[in-house]
Amino acid sequence: MRVSILNTAEAANYIGVSKAFLERDRWAGAKVPFLKIGLRAVRYRIEDLDKYLNSCERISTSDPRSSK
Repeated sequence: MRVSILNTAEAANYIGVSKAFLERDRWAGAKVPFLKIGLRAVRYRIEDLDKYLNSCERISTSDPRSSK
């Protein structure tokens, strides 16, 4: 089974954020899971991006849970 992976720009487009958002997220502690392949390549699994988006779901702007 082949897992679909995206580079940073593709992943940012997929979840509707900027590339800089994902770069800062990795630096700050990675709420969005990523793969580090070799010394420089960073990739994102589509299934991990979908899980992240699901974890951000809220039904009210006053929901006290912090987004993940």
